[in-house]
Amino acid sequence: MRDRLYWRRFVYAQLAFVLVLAVGTVGFELLLGEGWVASFYRSVVSTTLTGLDTAPETDAGKIFTVALLFAGVAVFFYIAGVIVDLITRGVLRDVLGERMRRSTIEDLEDHVIICGYGRVGRSVAAEFRATGTPCVVVDVTPESVELARSDGVPVVLGDGTEDNDLEAAGLMRARGLVASVDSDEKNLYITLSARARRADLTIVARASSAAAARKIELAGADRVVQPYTHAGLHMANLVVKPQVADFLDIVATAGGPVPELRFEEIVVTRECGQSGRALGDLRIHDTTGAAVVALRRNDGAFDVTPKDEVILEEGDVLIGVGTTEEMRRLEELFAPREAAVG
Repeated sequence: MRDRLYWRRFVYAQLAFVLVLAVGTVGFELLLGEGWVASFYRSVVSTTLTGLDTAPETDAGKIFTVALLFAGVAVFFYIAGVIVDLITRGVLRDVLGERMRRSTIEDLEDHVIICGYGRVGRSVAAEFRATGTPCVVVDVTPESVELARSDGVPVVLGDGTEDNDLEAAGLMRARGLVASVDSDEKNLYITLSARARRADLTIVARASSAAAARKIELAGADRVVQPYTHAGLHMANLVVKPQVADFLDIVATAGGPVPELRFEEIVVTRECGQSGRALGDLRIHDTTGAAVVALRRNDGAFDVTPKDEVILEEGDVLIGVGTTEEMRRLEELFAPREAAVG
């Protein structure tokens, strides 16, 4: 509200300057009759305090010129005061900062949109930052927007249920969307809006109950997470299988207690040249140091501890575990041949 007031004052100052020029032009034409162009020129140089080549011949013209000079001084002092207010109160800085932030978002590609920057959204963003995954936050709460900015995350002040706000976050260029608002209804609408615009977008949504999860899945979400259910399972595992739970936390969380150890999924593509080969023939552990702990077949079925005789097919997904360097080598092994050579 205060920012709009300052900008309104700036606009009023410009309008006052234009009005002084118009009055000066009409006045000089009526008093001196030199022609509209000459009257406009005399009005401009008088108002802007740049001086005159010749003084008006009539007393009325001289008095009008003096009055116009005072009016010009008043307008310029007013404009200067408004500009000082804009600078000292940070309004101009905020506007320029907003343009820079908008430009940053417009330059993003293959990023993830996070709708809602509450506890869940902040955890998602932290994980993305740790893994180097570009992301943009969309939140309607000014406090959450400021928090996202302080965390260094590009943010759009808006509602994820609105198509325009999703568009401003780069929906058409994004690789995925996380609907993490603390409202099943809003997450449902966010999913519907995003799926209607992008049939190929990966959408992960939050739900508070199994019934809500089913509805959000029907709306088009690829995955639905129930934080309370997952938290309960994790707590139970910490009691029953604490070492297993700790290990999964370490490898599944970037920047955790052992940041060098992590899980990664590798997609078998036609371009990588490994499709049709037996898993054992690749000697993955010997060449990369990573271990393949599971294989998800193209039909969605999981093969845990896959045997060496398993034939890889296009679309299969390898679940590997290892250090950052080992996972880099594993990714290179399954990279497209052109990329691997380059």
